[in-house]
Amino acid sequence: MSEARQGPLAGVRVLELAGLAPGPFAGMMLADHGAEVLRVDRVPAVTDKPRADVMDRGKHTIGLDLKSPEGVAAFKELARNADVVIEVFRPGVAERLGIGPEDLHAVNPRLIYGRMTGWGQDGPLAPTAGHDIDYIAISGVLSMLGREGGKPTPPINILGDFAGGGLMLAYGVLLALFERERTGKGRVIDAAMVDGAAILFSMFYHGVQSGFWGPRGTNLLDTGAPQYDTYETADGQYLAVGSLEPQFWDAMVSLMGLTDLPDRHDRKQWPALKARLAEEFRQRTRAEWEAVFEGSDACVSPVLSMAEAVGHPHNVARGSFVDVGGIHHPRPAPRLLGEPDQDLSPATRLEDLSAWGIPAEDAAKLRSQGVLG
Repeated sequence: MSEARQGPLAGVRVLELAGLAPGPFAGMMLADHGAEVLRVDRVPAVTDKPRADVMDRGKHTIGLDLKSPEGVAAFKELARNADVVIEVFRPGVAERLGIGPEDLHAVNPRLIYGRMTGWGQDGPLAPTAGHDIDYIAISGVLSMLGREGGKPTPPINILGDFAGGGLMLAYGVLLALFERERTGKGRVIDAAMVDGAAILFSMFYHGVQSGFWGPRGTNLLDTGAPQYDTYETADGQYLAVGSLEPQFWDAMVSLMGLTDLPDRHDRKQWPALKARLAEEFRQRTRAEWEAVFEGSDACVSPVLSMAEAVGHPHNVARGSFVDVGGIHHPRPAPRLLGEPDQDLSPATRLEDLSAWGIPAEDAAKLRSQGVLG
């Protein structure tokens, strides 16, 4: 991995305390645009073998025993030379270790301390365990997801961990970096997945309260409507239909050769219209339907597997995926036009910590003590 990072965040140093999903994702989002991210693992977890996890791309790693006084002192020295810390513990753990916000601001008042949790730093659930499914359940989001008559269905762990968690934390870091240009001071970020999931559903909270949005699976965008759903094809594959606007709907039904359809504006006709479309889509293979809709504004797309997505002509033309050591990575997003390509190499152990404030002789002593890996 090259030492010099490029991009709008070049020169920003981030200490990322190792954790699951949302913390590494936030660190990846920052590294993708030039930040120098140093992942701090437990000592036994660090080896000389590069970490090929997509979320560790473009980073360096070290191991540090944060339960020892020497390890805490070393972490504070790293924080003295950092811009951002990403902390992923339950509330109070960092303080007990001696690396909480007050501890680190005492050595670096400009430090931005990003705290990533499910429940947040306060509230009755703050000290308890949880996972993505719990956070989106308490936020009200999970109740909205699923088909009519079915149980709530979580969308893997995208909404809580990644969109409501890691991405919101990265956004908070950017806000704090921007503010620091004016104030010269750091800030503590309380990024809670339960909050992040809720704000992602802002439109739907309003819709429910205004009466515009009904129970799950009965609405325009949640598989209730025939013009926004998936349909099986003759070969057991699927098509995604998003022909919401009249002109797109007209394009779709015209290319399908359908006439005398039930009125799509009459919700009572939605089941009959869905059944008619399902019957028609089952008459041809996915590839045949792709040929029918190619180049049109029908808003009908094949549901591609992740392996297929890498080779789709549009994704290939835009370079949406890149090969890193034989593993396909999504390209950094969003794209800043003119930004140089980033080094997306797997994370490697950082031997020389002198630029982070720990001279070689001090690092050697810590390694001999088993404090630094």
